[in-house]
Amino acid sequence: MFGKVKRLLIGRPMKSAELEGEKLSKLKALAILSSDALSSVAYGTEQILLVLVAAGFMALWYSLPIAVAVLALLAILITSYRQTIFAYPSGGGAYIVAKDNLGKAPSLLAGGSLLVDYILTVAVSASAGTDAITSAFPSLHEYRVTIALIMIVFLTILNLRGVTESASILAVPIYLFVVAIFALIICGIIKYFTVGAPVAHAEFGSAVSNVSLFLLLKAFCSGCSALTGVEAVSNAIPNFRDPAPKNAAKTLMMMGLILGSMFTGITLLAYWFGIAPEAKSTVVSQIAEATFGRGAIYFIIQGVTAVILFLAANTAYSAFPLLAFMLAKDKFMPHMFMVRGDRLGFSNGILFLSVLSAVLVMAFHGDTESLIPLYAVGVFIPFTLSQAGMMVRWIRLKPSGWLVKLFINTVGMLVTLSITLIFIFTKFHQVWMAFIFLPFVVYLFYKIRSHYDNTADQLRIDLAKDKPITKGNTVIIPISGITRVVLNTVSYAKTLSNNVVAVYIGFDDESIAKMEQKWAEWDPGIRLIVLKSRYRSIMRPLYKFIQTVEWKMAAEDHVTILIPQFITKHWWENVLHNQTSIMMRAFFIRNKEVIVTTVPFHLDK
Repeated sequence: MFGKVKRLLIGRPMKSAELEGEKLSKLKALAILSSDALSSVAYGTEQILLVLVAAGFMALWYSLPIAVAVLALLAILITSYRQTIFAYPSGGGAYIVAKDNLGKAPSLLAGGSLLVDYILTVAVSASAGTDAITSAFPSLHEYRVTIALIMIVFLTILNLRGVTESASILAVPIYLFVVAIFALIICGIIKYFTVGAPVAHAEFGSAVSNVSLFLLLKAFCSGCSALTGVEAVSNAIPNFRDPAPKNAAKTLMMMGLILGSMFTGITLLAYWFGIAPEAKSTVVSQIAEATFGRGAIYFIIQGVTAVILFLAANTAYSAFPLLAFMLAKDKFMPHMFMVRGDRLGFSNGILFLSVLSAVLVMAFHGDTESLIPLYAVGVFIPFTLSQAGMMVRWIRLKPSGWLVKLFINTVGMLVTLSITLIFIFTKFHQVWMAFIFLPFVVYLFYKIRSHYDNTADQLRIDLAKDKPITKGNTVIIPISGITRVVLNTVSYAKTLSNNVVAVYIGFDDESIAKMEQKWAEWDPGIRLIVLKSRYRSIMRPLYKFIQTVEWKMAAEDHVTILIPQFITKHWWENVLHNQTSIMMRAFFIRNKEVIVTTVPFHLDK
């Protein structure tokens, strides 16, 4: 049943040889890997205005110079990440750059920050998409958490079907969003210069007494949330068709141009139309209403905006599994993240990402504003470490034209470091969790690596010295009665050893005497040992007996416990039985000197 549902939702398994066909073209990669960055247009300007409006309506003109500063930072990041793509064509972004140039601890901080960022990307995108829907349909506001969770499930299934298939499906709404936003910007500009704004806007350059440097820096940092997802292309270079680095670089430049143009247009229109942030209507929603009225075009724009905000999470679904694979390859994450699923994607990474992001959505009750500051800190820490790592690389290798490259990355590092520090100081009450969670994530990486190193040390053998040791085998069969299950196990045990004993644990003299009589009558050719349990426990007397046998036989024999177990025809029938065999296995598997084996007997009806 499960297999049929899985095939229906995910599709047929794909051969390993089909992996090359899962590579992305530039247009599909732009849709998949730029959805996070492009979608931030829907809330980047709003985040600036949310801070400025605290100083009054007249302070909103400051959104224009702040937007210029954000665009300058975007240009720096695009240029520097383009250099990273050609320097590290295997992908991995900030994690690989920091690992190669700064060392283990900075690389793990970068990797951990990116993983957390991708989890937050899904949570923020789902929450922001829900906000767009509830702006158009306010009656749905109380169901925003449910709507967000449904979309996370949808994206999970879509990505489990494979990169190429999800890219083909998602490219259409993402490009529709780009067309819709550009149409909104063009029509909005035409309306402003022909008809005028519906309300007066704050006069540019007017003095506002209660605007401080602290407030402006806080607004700038909030606006930098529009830059989230810029690094995704450099992280996912292996997903591109050959020549992968060139295609990735071109995709990055296209993304930068589109993002910069849309962010500029939305910010200008918000200023010209005198838009102020509202609790139940986003800035894009207000601009669309001011431009087209609350008619069909307005709802189309809101619809594609909601879709792109949901689909922004797909950037994380492309980048998170790949980064988790690289960390797992370096033994800092569980090996399960290295396994490709039926559709050649890293399905464990996809599922892990979905579960954690869903938990965040529920914990924050779908509140986008609460998630974005934490989200932005997770972005700018890897930004800074990546820039610093590239600086070290240019100084160390000194390739042709390295001084210009060093200058670009130095400017990028100083700017992103400044933004990170400003974020910490201006929004500490919202981002303090990062200072607990990120060190914990890095500590977890070290513990995982330590476990794998210790495991390797204990499993490694000297091929010249270490040879198999031949020993006997004492087989113990715990039984609760004489059945076909026991017959099956005894038959198998006799093929393993001549030293086989059955152990029966009785709770009273009557049951013990009855068992001894039936055993003598059956006479299977092996000895029966009867133990009496005064406290009706099976595990404790059996454990003591096995310890005794183990102590006596350790030097000469292996000790094997063969646990009889019948398998019901239907899975639901398992709940009708005590499953003592499963409890025995779980109990004895921890004993390092004992071999535990289950011998199944399948029921036909």
